[in-house]
Amino acid sequence: MRLDRRHALIWFVAAAILAGPASAADTIRVGLPTKTYWPTTVAETAVRQKLFEKEGIQAELTIYRSGAETFEGMAAGAADIILDPPSLVSAGRKKGVMSRIVANAAMGNFGWQLMVPTKSTLDVKDLNGKKVAITAAGSGSDLLALWTIQDKKIDFTRVPVGGGGLVPNLLAGNVEAAVVYSPLSFQISKSGEAKTILDYASAVPPNLTAGWIVLDKFADAKPQLVQKAVNALYGAVGFMRANRDVTVKLIAELYEMPPEIAALEYDNTIMMLETSGDMGAAGVNAAVQLSLDLAKLGGLKDILPVEDVISTKFKPVPTQQ
Repeated sequence: MRLDRRHALIWFVAAAILAGPASAADTIRVGLPTKTYWPTTVAETAVRQKLFEKEGIQAELTIYRSGAETFEGMAAGAADIILDPPSLVSAGRKKGVMSRIVANAAMGNFGWQLMVPTKSTLDVKDLNGKKVAITAAGSGSDLLALWTIQDKKIDFTRVPVGGGGLVPNLLAGNVEAAVVYSPLSFQISKSGEAKTILDYASAVPPNLTAGWIVLDKFADAKPQLVQKAVNALYGAVGFMRANRDVTVKLIAELYEMPPEIAALEYDNTIMMLETSGDMGAAGVNAAVQLSLDLAKLGGLKDILPVEDVISTKFKPVPTQQ
């Protein structure tokens, strides 16, 4: 079952009233940054292949408008596990939102592109003084925009429009450029509506760009539920890698796009996701540190040590189909 943010609070209150103690303990609420983004594909696969059920739990999926809003949802108690970058964990802990990354999800900005309308003559350097659409302040798109400003030594206005507003605002001319995630980036490129002027997958050094996050108090209170949730999510990643046709069909269905665009998303994003998720694996600490360093370059202050933003207690054991 999926909820958008408008219905999430209603469900949360109703569940608290109607669900008994055992039912509540067996349900994991998964917060997703936006609809047309690979974490939604992962979570939907886990639901449809009944991987959560095989772990003996139920899953409630809630789709937010950005990574920052998803983090706020977790902080407010409306989500138990979410997908977001390390920078939000670091910034959150500074503000009293005590959470940690429990599983490594992606080690690159796969499919993320800085795009302009096809007829535009602007290059990256020409964006100085212009407007660039992002999903929200503090989100992954914002971090990439800030990285662009620092790396290219330019300055532009970052305009938060939500995940669903990136493409409409770009094509309507309300902004000169947009930081667009896949599969939307593949879709508008293939349709000829927009073109890429910077590919973040190759431009930004590889780093831990996203992980599954839980509040410390939730991990301490319900460690078995957290373990079962990451087992199911990484079982879904394994299933997708082994079942290309089924996954391409799901992507096309979820995001209402042609199969050829869904296939691009599968080959360039899904197949690049982390399959282990182990936060204790070799190289993970360095990847998290680089992610935080890049966020600092983009303006994030008072970066916390890596050991304060990750947990190695929950190595995923992928649920088998």
